[in-house]
Amino acid sequence: MKSMPRRKSEVDLKYPVILLLSGLFLIGCSADITYYEIPIEFKNPQKKKELLTNYTKYLFGKKIFLDPGHGGEDRRNQGPKGLTIEADANLNVALALRDFLNEAGVQVIMSRSEDMTVDLKARSIMADSSGAELFISIHHNAPGKGGDEGINYTSTYYHALETDFEYEPCERDIAKYIQRDLSYAMRNSGGLGSFDGTYSDYMIYPGAGFSVLRLTKIPSVLVECGFFTNPHEERRLAIDEFNKIQAWGIFRGIARYYAAGIPQIKFLTAEDIFDKTEINLEFSISDSVQINAKSIQVYVDSISVNNYKFEALTNILSINLADLEEGEHIVRIIAANGNGNHSFPFNQKIIVKENTKNHF
Repeated sequence: MKSMPRRKSEVDLKYPVILLLSGLFLIGCSADITYYEIPIEFKNPQKKKELLTNYTKYLFGKKIFLDPGHGGEDRRNQGPKGLTIEADANLNVALALRDFLNEAGVQVIMSRSEDMTVDLKARSIMADSSGAELFISIHHNAPGKGGDEGINYTSTYYHALETDFEYEPCERDIAKYIQRDLSYAMRNSGGLGSFDGTYSDYMIYPGAGFSVLRLTKIPSVLVECGFFTNPHEERRLAIDEFNKIQAWGIFRGIARYYAAGIPQIKFLTAEDIFDKTEINLEFSISDSVQINAKSIQVYVDSISVNNYKFEALTNILSINLADLEEGEHIVRIIAANGNGNHSFPFNQKIIVKENTKNHF
């Protein structure tokens, strides 16, 4: 016996009701969903092994200083539900990052490896005396007073502005690499205040910047991984696996940065004492990646000078100076390779005296 076909009105009503109920279910549960992506290297150990093998040749033997922000007496920053305390999230990410760096042959020094109070100035002193060549301070963010708790993005800070003499281009290079991979790992944007998610710390403290970036002499950046004040981000930050994902993003950024090459500058002149009438200096600027001759900048005591020549075949930079005042002077050189990575801060002291030729 054939069943009678349903009337059109019954068919029309069935699916909208199902969709409505499904929608209400999703809306009711969405507040409890904590979403994040698992990196392919976490799912497939072979992929992780291949990545480590590829980048270890660039990282092995390096020394990096990690600074988990806050801690000890400074534990006041926490999420709206109390699930995440910033000091703990900072430390968890830093410890996971330390482990990834260790796997690649990097020696890691930390301002703290447990919940303890560390003075801001002490963090910079520790970093500069550690022998490390890179300083990374790890934090999580919050909006200004009365800010919207819906705000959430990832940002990485470098010190000063491009127009300031103390600005070091290499710090922005480092920030770009870390920012790109960290924001991708977290699936966060870089915010609306920057094209690439990197920011000068003068945007927060005009003319001064962050203490740990201003006072630390080795190349330094500060990472604000995300906003612990955002309800969704707070839940993610309380999960150990997600902290490891954050650390993996920072690690990949560091690895890619080193793989892109860093120009090395060396002072070749045998003496550092010169007669004021004739000052001829030679430096080598070399890298596995070709040096961009147009990127070279030379300063003497913060004054830009153009009386230099770079020979690309030998990688020799020759600088001819004259009539400098007697006393100590600082020659500062900046150069970038073909990948856009700039040299670490380079400052060479020279001493100028009158009639030095008669003294030898």
